[in-house]
Amino acid sequence: MTAMELNDLMRRSPDEMYRALLKELGRYVYVIVFNKLRSCGTNEDIEECVSDVFAELFIAVEDGKVNDVRRMAAAIAQRRAVDHFRRLSAKGRGTVSVDDEEFPEMADAFDVEGISDSNEVRRILLREINSLGEPDSTILIQKFYYNKTSAEIAKTVRMTASSVRSHCTRAMERLKVSLTAVGITR
Repeated sequence: MTAMELNDLMRRSPDEMYRALLKELGRYVYVIVFNKLRSCGTNEDIEECVSDVFAELFIAVEDGKVNDVRRMAAAIAQRRAVDHFRRLSAKGRGTVSVDDEEFPEMADAFDVEGISDSNEVRRILLREINSLGEPDSTILIQKFYYNKTSAEIAKTVRMTASSVRSHCTRAMERLKVSLTAVGITR
């Protein structure tokens, strides 16, 4: 949506402009916020941050400070998500004395090797999923990373739900073969 289109919508009906912005940028902003807050926030925290992003975006649009709405939304989403992340992370942080009896247990609970292995497996898995090409990679990511139903995915990739299921089945078979080839069998 261009600045001219925004101004036209704003003149005609601010409510229409808000709806258009939410419809066009809602998922985009949600994904940015979700990727920042998924490790420390709840769904409510993510939704609160998305609401804050749109509130700030609406104010910026009303003030006429926006040339590229998508870029502005991304910048605000990144900034707000980082702020929320810091605030949420600070809540969970506590101080522990080295003299505390639980301190040795905390050191044992942190498994660097396990985390490194799982990160490597995750990186290889994403690389192999992306190598499947479109729309298979999109379908698998939507289904298994975002827990979307076949009907929801069908709307995104402009297919029927049954086509999405058959693509998913075939893609999973191809993914299994390619993962076995690189040594991942679990």
